[in-house]
Amino acid sequence: MVRQSKGGGIERGGGGRRLTVKLRTAKGRKTGSTRWLARQLNDPYVEEAKRRGYRSRAAFKLIEIDDKHHILKPGMAVVDLGAAPGGWSQIAAERVGTGAGQGQVMAVDLTEIEHLPGVELLLLDVTEAGALDRIRAALKGGRADVVLSDMAAHATGHRPTDHLRVVALVESAFDIAEEVLAPGGTFLAKVFQGGAGQELLTRLKQSFAKVQHVKPKASRAESPEVYVLATRYRGRGVTGS
Repeated sequence: MVRQSKGGGIERGGGGRRLTVKLRTAKGRKTGSTRWLARQLNDPYVEEAKRRGYRSRAAFKLIEIDDKHHILKPGMAVVDLGAAPGGWSQIAAERVGTGAGQGQVMAVDLTEIEHLPGVELLLLDVTEAGALDRIRAALKGGRADVVLSDMAAHATGHRPTDHLRVVALVESAFDIAEEVLAPGGTFLAKVFQGGAGQELLTRLKQSFAKVQHVKPKASRAESPEVYVLATRYRGRGVTGS
């Protein structure tokens, strides 16, 4: 078992000594790259993801959110937008039971994803025209119970530009969710800089019975990421108590 110590190092179960990996040199690497690599080497979630065979540490974010909010159930149809490298799709497949012939998990990304047992892969840019039609056609019954989005735009370093790019991705994900979600469905998406913008929140509150922001512990404390969780889909722009 791996757990993070109070000092930020890594402890191994059974009272083993604390191990912290330090980089001896940053020669040939930019400062930001060195910090990222050191953080990866000393991240207990990265080590545990490797041990469990998960594609990424992000898997633990979905595990934590689902353990608390119970959004994934056996037999559900799930669309995972921006799924590469596949960590969220792996968890979704485990929890809806695709390995036992239950439910459906569709991983959608413009980057190719290596084969994942129990997951259907769709190579697609969700922002392009025709993306919705392809997703709907691939869904059994044309409807999903859950739409997930852990998409993030590549950072430019210019905060206003990065914010606009993130907002555009979240809105694209929600545009798809509005069209494919079955009544009672759930939408979970990564947002940044204080959460979903007011315009998107208004749309979400009109279409879902409950909307909230969540930040799992597996999300690094210094990261500005937070997730918007909208549950009990009522339909496009349907208001109600």
